[in-house]
Amino acid sequence: MCISDPLLCDVLVVGSGASGLAAAVTAGQLNLDVIVVEKEPQLGGTSAWSGGWLWIPRNPLAIADGIVEDVEQSRVYLRNELHSEVLDPRVEAFLEQGPKMVDFFQRHTAVQFFSGSKMPDFHASEGHAKGGRSVCAQPFDGRLLGPWINKLRPPLDMISLAGMGIAGGADLNHFLNARQSPSSLLYAGKRLLRHARDLLRHGRGMHLVNGNALVARLLKSALECKVRLLTDTPVRELLREGERVAGARVESAGRLIEIRARRGVVLACGGFPHDRQRIARLFKHAPHGTEHFSAAPKGNTGDGLRLGESVGACVASDLSNAAAWAPVSRVQRKDGGFSGFPHLMERAKPGFIAVRQDGRRFVNEADSYHDYMCALFAATGSGQTPTSWLICDHHAQRRYGLGWSKPFPFPTARYIREGYLLKAPTLIELARQCGIDEQQLEATVSAFNVDAERGRDPLFHRGESHYNKAQGEVLHGPNPSLGSLRKGPFYAVKLVPGSLGTFAGLKTDACARALDEHDSPIQGLFVVGNDMNSIMNGHYPSGGITLGPGMTFGYIAARVLAGQAVNEKIPD
Repeated sequence: MCISDPLLCDVLVVGSGASGLAAAVTAGQLNLDVIVVEKEPQLGGTSAWSGGWLWIPRNPLAIADGIVEDVEQSRVYLRNELHSEVLDPRVEAFLEQGPKMVDFFQRHTAVQFFSGSKMPDFHASEGHAKGGRSVCAQPFDGRLLGPWINKLRPPLDMISLAGMGIAGGADLNHFLNARQSPSSLLYAGKRLLRHARDLLRHGRGMHLVNGNALVARLLKSALECKVRLLTDTPVRELLREGERVAGARVESAGRLIEIRARRGVVLACGGFPHDRQRIARLFKHAPHGTEHFSAAPKGNTGDGLRLGESVGACVASDLSNAAAWAPVSRVQRKDGGFSGFPHLMERAKPGFIAVRQDGRRFVNEADSYHDYMCALFAATGSGQTPTSWLICDHHAQRRYGLGWSKPFPFPTARYIREGYLLKAPTLIELARQCGIDEQQLEATVSAFNVDAERGRDPLFHRGESHYNKAQGEVLHGPNPSLGSLRKGPFYAVKLVPGSLGTFAGLKTDACARALDEHDSPIQGLFVVGNDMNSIMNGHYPSGGITLGPGMTFGYIAARVLAGQAVNEKIPD
């Protein structure tokens, strides 16, 4: 293999998700020479497939909306959620620097946010907020990227509509209500026409939303401050000068290239959701590493963790949960393999119910995806496989869809033919197809229906929390999350253990510096995103607790690399 002349830079970032790009953009804005290397042909990682939400308490957009809270309220919530009286110094750094990070990107870059003033925390424990702790990237016109739009990872095909991303909130509601509302029908029609035009002219959608918009805005910002972006460039090893990490040896177009980084290296490779060996060690439900189906991109195979370990960094193994669990259904790909469809939305809608093989409910279906899986693990006995079935009636499937099977006007025949979606005229027949206890399922649904029509769930209190209500159907009463399953045919999809990403990662300090086995910083090596051990210690207190800390520590790492104290004001 040929060896090319070395490249020089101040900062080398390995990985191109939101956390890595946040470090690159911040460093570029501070006049550092930055190179980003990405092993995949496209940029964006898991971030480009995500909902794009960041959890940032006391952020400036919330304050502008009149939502002002003391930092102690956030501390109280996190102490309750993390089951710790003393917060990790990294949590304190996040709470202090997160709002500054949002302000920095708002004022200095193309990254612009809108406020999630009505996005509640997952749980109603002391210190929780009913809104104001979340921000999301504003929609972005992909044409502003010029030819670089072809390097942006498109939305996840399984959950998009012909490659068209649909944002939560008003955007999604217009599509769901298109049959009932002329204005929503007009809105959805315009969006579809624009997308069709974009496909003809550009080969992909140009109205970018969610995580795709976030990465596009970061990419635009990186280009504006002359960050060098190299795709199809995996890192083969880290380089050291004495005890300091000084760059990396990468492979590009069949050649090995040394990249020398004068200030340091930032690892942001997206964790290990497809590293079977590490999964087998850290996931109790996947002893062979094959019993888990992550919704993250297949390229997230733990490169950053292995690179860190190669120079003495340590991976945490003591988290309450090693990953951000999510129920997924298996969708067969054209190559014969399977991808995991993450069930994030429909579980909370009226007309849905989840049961295990015994035909009994085990969870509040409207709770977070992570809580759903924690409940399933807890309900699964030793030696049993943690699987469940998500069931709905005809009206619910036609209105909301069920996993990969799309709602009206899309037919269900394909999903049934491929064995993904099971359908039957009665619950008894559906139970037979699924291998569920027939009599118990019928009894479970009958009891559920009686309570649902009264707007109550005495077993699991579904629809009572602010989060449950926000995830439900605002037009439905008396409880926005509860509705009976009355009208056949009935449908079911099998849910298996999956994740949106991993929590266990390389140990770091509050400056995002990698730590060795003695908890001493490794000179020149920084870690952000899912390569960094989660500051939430394996808990999931709210949506956006991956991207929020990820971008914040990307911002912190760049400030440290630039020789600035993190509390030093950046001049306008």
